[in-house]
Order: sequence, then structure tokens, then C-alpha cells
Amino acid sequence: MGFTPLAGTRAPVRVWTDPYAIEAQAARQLRNIGALPWVQGVAVMPDVHFGKGATVGSVIAMRQAVSPAAVGVDIGCGMSAVRTSLTAADLPDDLALLRSAIEAAIPVGFAMRDDAVDPRRVRGLEQAGWDDFWRRFGTLDRRVAQLETRARRQLGTLGGGNHFIEVCLEQGGPDDGRVWLMLHSGSRNIGKELAERHMAVARGLPHNTDLPDRDLAVFLAGTPEMDAYRRDLWWAQEYARRNRAVMLALLGQVVRDAFPQVRYDEAISCHHNYVAEETYDGVEVLVTRKGAIRAGAGDLGVIPGSMGTGSYVVRGRGNPDAYCSASHGAGRRMSRGQAKRTFSTADLAAQTAGVECRKDAGVVDEIPGAYKDITEVMAQQDDLVEVVAHLKQVVCVKG
Repeated sequence: MGFTPLAGTRAPVRVWTDPYAIEAQAARQLRNIGALPWVQGVAVMPDVHFGKGATVGSVIAMRQAVSPAAVGVDIGCGMSAVRTSLTAADLPDDLALLRSAIEAAIPVGFAMRDDAVDPRRVRGLEQAGWDDFWRRFGTLDRRVAQLETRARRQLGTLGGGNHFIEVCLEQGGPDDGRVWLMLHSGSRNIGKELAERHMAVARGLPHNTDLPDRDLAVFLAGTPEMDAYRRDLWWAQEYARRNRAVMLALLGQVVRDAFPQVRYDEAISCHHNYVAEETYDGVEVLVTRKGAIRAGAGDLGVIPGSMGTGSYVVRGRGNPDAYCSASHGAGRRMSRGQAKRTFSTADLAAQTAGVECRKDAGVVDEIPGAYKDITEVMAQQDDLVEVVAHLKQVVCVKG
């Protein structure tokens, strides 16, 4: 499709959807971001929608600065997926027992574990670096020191909201019917606690007093505040990655218990709320992706739709105009409150027909109708990624 420039901004803001279709609040946020003196440029993904401070679906390249709101509060949130050797023919007609086994193995919602995960007891989980990772907890912001026990017990748990675990079937092509395992989660409460503390610090810094939106407050390179944020940020991003790795290994064991013959390919994992150091046109920048994945040339990623519409495994095309990025999903077209007012549990059951999942009032806000059309989103970014596999869920576990 290619991009369309957003008019009226100091830094270039390139949009991979119809700019006139962007909600007014989100468009105002994007113009505010484009006005910041540190911004090199902004790429706006087709799943764009209003968020706190920075727009969800925005990729922001800054020189010598970073805005914690442009990362979001769920630092390191992202996707993991793995293709199995199973096919649809291996699955039973009734998938309720498989869903129950997944829910028994992986706590969801606000639940946490009785005891911390011991990596040595999880089959298929990487063993390297765990001791050093937890030792670094002691270097984090002192205001989260009392949260270490909680952080350990929440490792390997899903959370709520739009986080999910799915069993999917590949659609079309030579591997039609192949079973995939997929999940979406992040840094749980500890990432949120760290993000909110640093956002509060940034809002109080003198250079942020005249911003068009105080939630866009930035840290500047070479300052103690920036150093502290980046230290905590890198740790939270690693926590999120390890959290997904633990769950994917546990999910793999659940499936192995039910289907002992199963084999797994190499897993795919990608953040979509994070910071990376990158270079474009010879300029070193800090790139924040809030609701966007990295799509460098050859990079594999996962772009989910909603709990009834399916997902895509993609390979990045490395488009520098988008800072080598792509959308993180379908993106919401209505708020959770509006979704609850608009749809009923009967609507939810109809829109998730054929999927073994919750169909009660507690997840109506996650109904497919509350999200944009994932096929349209994918069509708008065909210059950013190529589709490797189209997946359709048959089991969906939500918190």
C-alpha cells in the first residue's frame, strides 16, 4: 500500500492507513508527537488507535531521548508462537479437555503461582542466564524492591485483558491444517509498576514543562533519569520475553501430555511494546514501538487478529520508511466500555462459533466486533511484511 504523510507536523509522520479514518483523539496525539523537538520521525501502523500519552500503533524514532509513554505500561508485551508436527486430524472433536488442561497449567487473569517457576523443572525451557537475571532485580528502582516475590510468582502467568493462549490451525498452502501454539502476554505487574514510576519522574523534569501533552514527557540521554529508566526497561523487556518462554514451554508440555508424538519447530517471539537502539540514514535513534513489531528484512513475527478471526505469521520486508516495523495486531475500533454496551454474550457466542473459549460476560469486551478487520490491516501493510502462514484458532484461553 505505501504510506501517506500526516499534514501539519514538524517531523515526518508516515501513515499506513487512511489518515482521515484515524479517530480525532489519536490524530491529535500523533501531531503532538510529531511536534516534539527530539523526534526524528514517526511511522503509524494500520491498527492505530488512541492510547495514553502515545498512540497505540505508533513507531517513534527519537534522537538522544525516549518517552516512557511511547513504550506503554506493559513493557515488553508481545507474541510467541511455535509450529507443531500435529495436524487437525490429530485433534479430538471436543477440545474442552485440552482447554481445561491449559488453564490448569498456566494461571490466567490476576492469578499467580503458589511457588516461583524453577527453570530446571520445565522441559524445553532455555536454562541460561536465570541466576543473573534475578540478581539484577536488586538494581531496579528501589520503590519496587518489595515486589520481587510477586514478580517471581507471576512469571509464567498470562494476565488478563487482551492476553491469550491459542491452539491454531494453519489455513491454506502445503501445510494446511498444521497445528500451531500461540500466546500473547508481557511483563505482568512488575513492568507496569516500573513504567508508571518512571513516567511520573519524567513528567516532573523541567524540560517537559511546556509539552503539548505532559504524558509525552521524555528522558534525555546522559542524565541519571535516562540511565535509570533504561536499566529498568531492559530488565522488564527481558522479564516479558522469559515470561512468554516459560508459558510456551508449559503449553508445549500440556500438548505433549495429550499427544506424545508431537514435535516442535523453533519458536518465534517478538515484542510489540519496547525500545530498541537502531540507525536510519546514518542517524542513531531510540525507536519506541508501542503496538508495533520489528519487521526488519527476514525478521519473523506474529500479528494476531481477535479471539474469533485468526492471526498471521509474517516475515519483515525491512522497509526503512516504517523504521522496519509492522502492526502488532488488528487494533481496537472501540473501547472496552463501548464494546460492553454494544454487544451481548449471544453476539460473543456467534462471533466465536467453532472456537473452544469463554463466551461469558467477562470477555465481551474482547469480542471480535470490537476490533478492526485483520484482513484489511494486513492488506494495508503489504509493503512492510509478507505472510508466511495464516492461522485460525480452535482453542482460545483468556484471563
